[in-house]
Amino acid sequence: MRSRRLDYSESTRSALVDGAVELFTKRGYAGTSLDEIAKRARVTKGALYHHFSGKQALFEAAFDAVESLVYDRLDKIVNGPGSPWDRARGGLNAFIKSCLDPAYQRIAIHEAPVVMGWERWREAEERCSFGLVRAAIQALIEAGEIAAVPVDITARLLFGALSSAATEIAGSADPKKVGAEIESVIVRLLERLRETSAVNPTGKEQAAS
Repeated sequence: MRSRRLDYSESTRSALVDGAVELFTKRGYAGTSLDEIAKRARVTKGALYHHFSGKQALFEAAFDAVESLVYDRLDKIVNGPGSPWDRARGGLNAFIKSCLDPAYQRIAIHEAPVVMGWERWREAEERCSFGLVRAAIQALIEAGEIAAVPVDITARLLFGALSSAATEIAGSADPKKVGAEIESVIVRLLERLRETSAVNPTGKEQAAS
């Protein structure tokens, strides 16, 4: 049986992360203090240090929380029911919508590369999202929806495009408009691969890279 102490510890950590996400979203990393986060979570600063070594560790937990929400949302679509084409379209649409979320914009796109360092941020992004992009491309090829292009190279190109798209959306004065334009362009590119597959289908062995 779970102990009350463990339940309390987990609820305390969760409250700290939730408070950190809220404050980092509103004020950014530099504008948020550990005292404010502890106060928002209704715990002492000592309790905060019991769970996190400092402000950066708490930021990384907030980053993980925001990324996990997006990943779970996309995973249900990309690996869910429906045709590979519909799942890929649905996943793209869900990603664009996630880029409009203030918490994802501020924490995952604007702040994380600076606070965590570009390389560490990029590794975290790839660990979270690249597998979903690759799975979507693989499913499209296996279903004959798009031409049998090299999976890993295509997935990395698309992943890079999506990462750039997230930055463009977050930095735009009209994020919804830019998001819609980006989604339209990526769909058109996929449709060209779809047309190529219909006109000149090739063997699936080329896709196994």
